[in-house]
Amino acid sequence: MPHAPPLGALLRRYSAGSALTCDPVDQGLLNRGYRLCTTRGRSFLKHHFDPETAAPEAIARQHRATQRLADLGVPVAPPLPARDGRTVAVIGGHAYALHPWIEGRHRHGAQLTTAQCARLGALLGVVHASLERVMPVGRAARAQRATPASSLAADPVVTFAVIDDLLARVRRHRPADSFDELARHRLLERRALLEQHLGRRPQQGGPVGWVHGDFHPFNLLYRGDAPAAIVDWDRLGVKPRAEEAVRAAAIFFVRPAGTLDLPKVRAYARAYRRTAGATPSELAAAVHRVWWERLNDFWMLRWHYERGDTRADPQFPAASALVVWWTREYDAVCDAFAG
Repeated sequence: MPHAPPLGALLRRYSAGSALTCDPVDQGLLNRGYRLCTTRGRSFLKHHFDPETAAPEAIARQHRATQRLADLGVPVAPPLPARDGRTVAVIGGHAYALHPWIEGRHRHGAQLTTAQCARLGALLGVVHASLERVMPVGRAARAQRATPASSLAADPVVTFAVIDDLLARVRRHRPADSFDELARHRLLERRALLEQHLGRRPQQGGPVGWVHGDFHPFNLLYRGDAPAAIVDWDRLGVKPRAEEAVRAAAIFFVRPAGTLDLPKVRAYARAYRRTAGATPSELAAAVHRVWWERLNDFWMLRWHYERGDTRADPQFPAASALVVWWTREYDAVCDAFAG
């Protein structure tokens, strides 16, 4: 098994029995997870290896947050404590955590009824409102609330340079394939859109607070029709709350052709606004900022051409088409979120 975790050393720290099987969980881009079966039951073993989020202190903060949310009744899967009470095990310079195994499945927006979309929006609103209750606003968070770094919208001058670099990489790629063809088309198209909309760069971010940071279908497990657990809290942080709601909707409700299911977005957004206490104008501003972010973002192509990492390639056709459609249907998208 590649990247096999040190099961013997890990299980000695827990009252978890002896390992029977340890199978990798395929879904997820930035962390390694395993379905661990021991003589005392099943659990989820997470190997935190993303350099941006794998510091033990940051992981412990995530763990405290999920335990506090669980105490409020939010569907999460707090980590299991080791014999010494700690929830992070550092072995050989690598950080691990053990969580209860949650039986469930991931569901995309196309698999949700309109009522279930409203329940999804309400759930995210509850998460934001609950985090506001349980997370301390320390010095760093207060500073971020005053002048959040996320208030600096993408600079199109930088984006044009990225586009030029990616176009050069596409031209050099041999043998050329259908992905190269689509990438070139979208890069040229995006450059023209940016030139057309240069005057619409947003100025200031909206109200900030603690957010999950990566709320999307692969980080939410359903048992039947009900959400069973929100997982993967690595991106927990203080950021504009409404923007997380918009980003999540743009992932949950995007169709294969790169359009949004606006009736479902509307049900989701109304429920989110109600439970999070967000105003329509806050959501409208978030729509504008996330649209601009998407217009300037090429992370999937950068993974492909700069890192040789193709894991996000299947998402690129719909995601890149969405930016174009969103620009054309801007007013309708705003109305769905704020109407």
